[in-house]
Amino acid sequence: MKRIFLLLALILTAQAIFCDKASIIPITGDIEPFQLAFLRRALEESDDPILIFDINTFGGRVDTALKIATLIGSIQDSETIAFISAGPGTLGVSWSAGALISFSCDSIYMTEGTSIGAAAPVYQTQEGMEMADEKVVSAMRGQMAALAEKNGYSIPAALGMVDKDLIIREIYIDGEVSLALENEIETLKKRAEEAGSEFETGMIVSAEGKLLTLRAGEMEKYGISKGTLSVVEDLYTLLDILPAEVTRIEPTMWDRLAAWITGSVVTSILIMIGLVGLYIEVSTPGFAVPGTIAIICFVIAFAGGALMGTLSSFELLLFIAGVALLIAEIFLIPGFGAAGISGIFLMMTALILSRQEFFIPEFEWETEILLKNMILVFITVGASVIIMAILLAIFPHLAPFRRLILTSAADQDVSKITDRINGQQDQLIEETSILKEGTAGVTVTPLRPSGKASLGDEILPVETDGEYIDKGCKIEITGKSGNIIKVKKV
Repeated sequence: MKRIFLLLALILTAQAIFCDKASIIPITGDIEPFQLAFLRRALEESDDPILIFDINTFGGRVDTALKIATLIGSIQDSETIAFISAGPGTLGVSWSAGALISFSCDSIYMTEGTSIGAAAPVYQTQEGMEMADEKVVSAMRGQMAALAEKNGYSIPAALGMVDKDLIIREIYIDGEVSLALENEIETLKKRAEEAGSEFETGMIVSAEGKLLTLRAGEMEKYGISKGTLSVVEDLYTLLDILPAEVTRIEPTMWDRLAAWITGSVVTSILIMIGLVGLYIEVSTPGFAVPGTIAIICFVIAFAGGALMGTLSSFELLLFIAGVALLIAEIFLIPGFGAAGISGIFLMMTALILSRQEFFIPEFEWETEILLKNMILVFITVGASVIIMAILLAIFPHLAPFRRLILTSAADQDVSKITDRINGQQDQLIEETSILKEGTAGVTVTPLRPSGKASLGDEILPVETDGEYIDKGCKIEITGKSGNIIKVKKV
């Protein structure tokens, strides 16, 4: 009995020593840039000789799929396997970008009830999803064919998944079935006859106007996948791997955080809070909480771009230059003109470019990404302007925010004098005959929209209806709202 136990122990030990180790890396859901960052981290973490990519996706961004496919294709020290699984919580498909990623692996295994294909690039329009133009389809078609050729898959199948104008048919050479393009069948038939092989044509697998999608059984039938399995444990058996030697690398909290902060909603909120905080900060003497909050929000927003691999130093410099121009416009240049508009434009451009890797779109799907980023930033900036306008209207009436009404260093003496008058403002408004509608005066500080003006022999706080008026401009009283003197520029 002891000998039997010893023999079993030796067998298990030998299996543990000689069986390969493997890592399972999930690629699920919509293909988005954060998944590329997760994949890079997972590949750095794993040095196992077998890498199994558990692929379940309807597709996603073409640029990210191409990068993932290139990253997997560059792996040399490990065998890469695409595994399309079916089960609770899975999609059971590897469509569109998922097909491209699957073909980048050394081999493909599928479970029963799964499918792969429909890899044509599409983009969203007002009428719905539309096929990309020929330039994009041609580029995708070439990439799929290159991956199929590299890894020994059916090139006609790869082409048929991308191009709906192709007809894919079964052919039999000496009884062995494979797929061929309709326009190449005569050439293949001649070659088979010259080689003394028996050649037959079979049914059309993908008709013109249809994208090729293959079920698990069809993938195995045409020699594209290496097997159709029931459960993942069957894959371990085929690869001679012990389940104990398999490690599944799941997204960490930081990966999920990266996915969260790079989402459109969170990015919009961060940019909005950052812009409002920046506005309050540059409108307030010194450095306070709003500036700190703005910095934190912009750092997080740009960190999301860094995690996606879309941020470069150019975007950061562009954003800093925009902020500098905006500050110069507010403090150094009267009114609001070219410098302020240029500053806002540079900041918006930096935010847009931080969410993409290209400057000028070359393909249609790049144009779609650019438009989405522009819409996101424009809507966010527009919402920020509305919030700033509300704050501008409310703050002058609230005592804690009186300091938001800017005065220059040259106006400090005037401010000291008027501070003594502020306590008597109610009485002045009631008793001074000059404070009537139509009374003229001159601003002694910029009105943004609140400030101070000389009315007769008095220097009093005044406010416009949102209009910005420079120092030294002629004004007239338009009325009173409570204790507030309302004026407009003459």
